[in-house]
Amino acid sequence: MPKVSSVIVPYATYLRVYEPLAAFPEPERSHWARYARRPDRPSYQDELRRALADLAPTPPVLVPVHESQDAFVLDVDGVVCVCPWRTRLRGWQALEELSEELPPPVLDAVLPPFLRHQAALDYEHWLAENPDARPWIRTATWQVPINWFVLVADEEREYDKGDSEDSPPVLRYRTPMVQARRRVARGLRALKEAMDEGPLIDGLVDVGRWLEEFHPRSLVELDYGGLVHALPAGALEHDHSAADVAEGIAALRRGDGATAGEAYARLVDRWRSVRDLRSAN
Repeated sequence: MPKVSSVIVPYATYLRVYEPLAAFPEPERSHWARYARRPDRPSYQDELRRALADLAPTPPVLVPVHESQDAFVLDVDGVVCVCPWRTRLRGWQALEELSEELPPPVLDAVLPPFLRHQAALDYEHWLAENPDARPWIRTATWQVPINWFVLVADEEREYDKGDSEDSPPVLRYRTPMVQARRRVARGLRALKEAMDEGPLIDGLVDVGRWLEEFHPRSLVELDYGGLVHALPAGALEHDHSAADVAEGIAALRRGDGATAGEAYARLVDRWRSVRDLRSAN
């Protein structure tokens, strides 16, 4: 499949769920089985390039007219597991989130109100017919949300510094669904015993509910995605954020607030410098 362009889109990170083929009803199961055998499957960069290309026309295309038929595919111990892109659904959800992040004048200048209103109506109608719909992919920009790191462990970290354009850097974690759910439950217990309700707890509750929607034999992947292209190799090599989160939660469980605070400070320092890149230009 030809690429939209060769431009690297650096700012997005991902939390993905790969479900076994058995989790999908027919005829979707057969579609993904055939798709998994294709040698020319596109990458996450291809998806981002297509989305950016849709924003170039006047007026821009805020949400694809048709749902994507693409997916990411993994072989997990001999079992084919699939993570559908569901680009149209994620586009609608991203529009809702964007309205909470940008001031109205900026949002109106970038994305005309009449287009946003039509997209909201389309989503409302579609959701009425698909009330149980949920994405297999969550996306964040210029950061990895701290609550994502609760799902994974440092020993599951995979780092490849890459050595060419065809072999770019990779930093990701992969863990079985049962482990991710167990870590969410343990993390929530420790956080709720140590602090009042807040964004960290709310975010972890939300992620935990999302994970419950999937097959128990799924695989969860936390991928730094294109953000690896915006960070120095040394920063990537020494980034052990999941270990810092695990250390902080373990310290809270022991009642050691000082050690938990030190772990949190390391995280804040590391990710503040990354988020600052967003406004560097």
